[in-house]
Amino acid sequence: MAENKVQFNLKNVHYAAILTDTEEGTTYDDVVAVPGAVSLDLSQEGEITPFYADGIKYYIASSNSGYAGTLELARIPDQMLADIWGMTKNAAGVITETVDVPFNDFALMFQIDGDENETLYTFYKCSAQRPTIASQTNEETKEPQTSTLELSISPRIADGKIKVHTSDTTTTAVRTAWFTTVYEETP
Repeated sequence: MAENKVQFNLKNVHYAAILTDTEEGTTYDDVVAVPGAVSLDLSQEGEITPFYADGIKYYIASSNSGYAGTLELARIPDQMLADIWGMTKNAAGVITETVDVPFNDFALMFQIDGDENETLYTFYKCSAQRPTIASQTNEETKEPQTSTLELSISPRIADGKIKVHTSDTTTTAVRTAWFTTVYEETP
């Protein structure tokens, strides 16, 4: 495969709730597809701090604190409401949100197409606030309303990994399995 010159088209968003994230390792629940990806906008978090000596920038320290941004979806699926924000659905099909239910962190996986091949991403430890509720009345045309998640992405506790993504030399086997489990490097 050749290396991409450009990228476009977000799709194939998936998540896997984190079951444990300790110094011994991170475990994930099953991978779940989230249809209706509209946009993703993530900015790096961290700082570059110069140290001056001898009248010059003698040393430059940098920090990597992950990413923050938004994921816009056509709609948040009911299963994601339960898996990530602990909402419950009763026998009558009514979904309930309760105070003091802890949120779950999750891995976020997605695909961005390119002119030569797709790039597959996994962010290992994401947090998101509850989705906002917003809508507006229909006028002459119906315009779909979307849901936006505010994301904070941080390193895993065990190994400090933040993200992985495929390249033009990634094997077909890795690409094929990308959305079946959370990718982990094998020694």
